[in-house]
Amino acid sequence: MRMRTLLTSLATVVAVTGGLALTAPAASGSTGAAGVVASPLADPSVAPGGNFDLSVWQLQEPIGSPGSPTTISSSRLQGANGFQDSYFYTDTRDGAMTFWAPEKGVTTPNSNYARSELREMNRSGSAADWSLSGTHTMKATLRVVSVTSNVCVGQIHLGTGGTSTKPLLELYYRSSGDIVLGTENSPSGGQTLHTVGNVSVGKTWSYTIGVSGGNTINLTVNGSTTHYAIPSSFNAYKQYFKAGSYNQSSSDSTTKGARVAFYGLTVAHS
Repeated sequence: MRMRTLLTSLATVVAVTGGLALTAPAASGSTGAAGVVASPLADPSVAPGGNFDLSVWQLQEPIGSPGSPTTISSSRLQGANGFQDSYFYTDTRDGAMTFWAPEKGVTTPNSNYARSELREMNRSGSAADWSLSGTHTMKATLRVVSVTSNVCVGQIHLGTGGTSTKPLLELYYRSSGDIVLGTENSPSGGQTLHTVGNVSVGKTWSYTIGVSGGNTINLTVNGSTTHYAIPSSFNAYKQYFKAGSYNQSSSDSTTKGARVAFYGLTVAHS
């Protein structure tokens, strides 16, 4: 891929069970207007699948029929000629994998908000569904290009094990620049909010979210780490990761919404 071989020495190489990811830290690239980071490893001329390992992800978009958003399989996302459209595409300035979720769009039956968001999958093509035991981690480098009020940029969501359709946690970015973690109180609902950082709109930042030991949520935002206990009521449930732009506001507007650009995204399980 263009420049990948020549500039590997400038990047951080991260080996993960979800594949090999080559991502450049923000400081390694050149920064232009509005905090745009030009990664030396990103090829702006290819689809997101040419710069990111999308073999363990499925995409959901804010289009389709009411209550049934369109999903794009992992096989269609992969490679330099993989799927992209106006809701999911490579930014031609810097190679960022970009997600656009307008305020008006098709939603799932359990949400009032539109999303352009990746859902974790297994390499076999089945839906990821892992136990809280062990260590499970998702790392991302990103910037929120625009947001009306609030957008969720990362989740650990409940899988099989019960009837709940709630997340274990959601990581929000607000138009004020506040980064807020929402931890679910129980599978029945209720969320506790924790402000964990502040970054101006358009500026690049990073997060790591994960669980370990079956009972602890670990969150790192720009190098600052916090831990949160997982209530025992979640023990019966398995989990999966989500990442992208899950807009947290709705209206009749198709031009207002949340646009989020990712420069790195990996998952690991052990």
